[in-house]
Amino acid sequence: MMKITLKDGSVKEYEQAMSVYEIAADISEGLARNACAGEVYGKVVDLRTMVEQDCSLSILTVHDPAGLAAYRHTTSHVLAQAVKHLYPEAKLAIGPSIENGFYYDFAYPRFFPERNLTLMAKKKAGEKLERFTLPREEAIKFMEEKGEPYKVELIRDLPEDAEISFYRQGDFTDLCAGPHLMSTKPIKAFKLTSSSGAYWRGSEKNAMLTRVYGTAFAKKEELNEYLEYLANIKNRDHNKLGRELELFATVDVIGQ
Repeated sequence: MMKITLKDGSVKEYEQAMSVYEIAADISEGLARNACAGEVYGKVVDLRTMVEQDCSLSILTVHDPAGLAAYRHTTSHVLAQAVKHLYPEAKLAIGPSIENGFYYDFAYPRFFPERNLTLMAKKKAGEKLERFTLPREEAIKFMEEKGEPYKVELIRDLPEDAEISFYRQGDFTDLCAGPHLMSTKPIKAFKLTSSSGAYWRGSEKNAMLTRVYGTAFAKKEELNEYLEYLANIKNRDHNKLGRELELFATVDVIGQ
């Protein structure tokens, strides 16, 4: 009998191994619907992770920092899928969650702002995510056949004993360690915010990629509040205010 100690101190008992998501569903349908990831003995894990022995388990939602990170990470995959539909020749690099949202790097000339990209991303939000693993050589061949050189490089650099996992959503598959949502359906409040250049792996010796930034929240109200916050910061920018109030002057000889 396996005993699972939950965050509130209660204990659930199971006679066989259960995934984090299955345990969440056993607790309540609402919890399973809102689950983004799990935390086992302090380690954040995917909802598909099998729990096979006694442990402490927390079901993470968007109200938990690590749960929100998984939510945003999944949104970055939605963005990548949209980019591959609009620009099939674009090459995928990396797409992590960050403090206030997420980004994804692509080997492709700048294509932001792009209204069609946002529309395509919204269209792709609603598909089931499936996780699978491959042996190293098969994983390399898989990405080579897809024409994804950056992913091949990442796989080659993984430790020999590393588990190489992928996530598939519809017609899009990405190399990724996760964690991710069970589907992209919960993703309803997101916005692509900006783009910039970024060197592959942060080195100026490498290729310059296009980095597209975005943010995502569980509710549109929260997204709108954050966007308003960004707008207020921009409006308070001293350079902008200085020009509007004519506090700055530009002289041909000396500049501003």
